[in-house]
Amino acid sequence: MSTAMNFGTKSFQPRPPDKGSFPLDHFGECKSFKEKFMKCLRDKNFENALCRNESKEYLMCRMQRQLMAPEPLEKLGFRDLMDEKPEAKDKC
Repeated sequence: MSTAMNFGTKSFQPRPPDKGSFPLDHFGECKSFKEKFMKCLRDKNFENALCRNESKEYLMCRMQRQLMAPEPLEKLGFRDLMDEKPEAKDKC
């Protein structure tokens, strides 16, 4: 009783990430923001919802330094934080 199993009928087609690739921060231009975000995560038992301000500041620094494509913060999920004063412009 031989049954042929043809696993090759569907081939995997890789696709790029939705947001594309972005350069690493080789020169540490946003390192202080990253460290602040990581410290917040450690202090809050990795509950990322409690570190959203730090996350927003880090992403703003990356966008200002052209380390990622500019995106409206509302589109990145920070609509509720838009009234707060951004610190990344001053320190980045």
